[in-house]
Amino acid sequence: MMQPPVENLAPPKDDPFTPEELAQYDGSDTSKPIYVAIKGTVFDVTRKADVYGAGKSYNIFAGKDGSKGLGMSSLKPEHAIADYSDLGEKERKVLDDWYSFFEKRYNIVGRVVPSPSL
Repeated sequence: MMQPPVENLAPPKDDPFTPEELAQYDGSDTSKPIYVAIKGTVFDVTRKADVYGAGKSYNIFAGKDGSKGLGMSSLKPEHAIADYSDLGEKERKVLDDWYSFFEKRYNIVGRVVPSPSL
């Protein structure tokens, strides 16, 4: 059953997360929250650890921006990447629908930023 929207979400935050920092929030350390990014926006999905936690069905998206995989409705690791530029119109709509679903149910805690150059 699909979860209903949440009424009492916190105001969105704009904290920057590099992909390396985001990877620390993949559900493997239960003392840390679980984050999933979509289209560069980072959502706190900790309250759904039964879905996004280590070993769970959607853990493939935890600790990263898996926009392409969401748009493709794919749970393959090679699709759980941020670059969705090659998605078709139908897949982009699916991705937009996922984004809308997340923003109505999970707190926005930041945004993905590029890793600093060496």
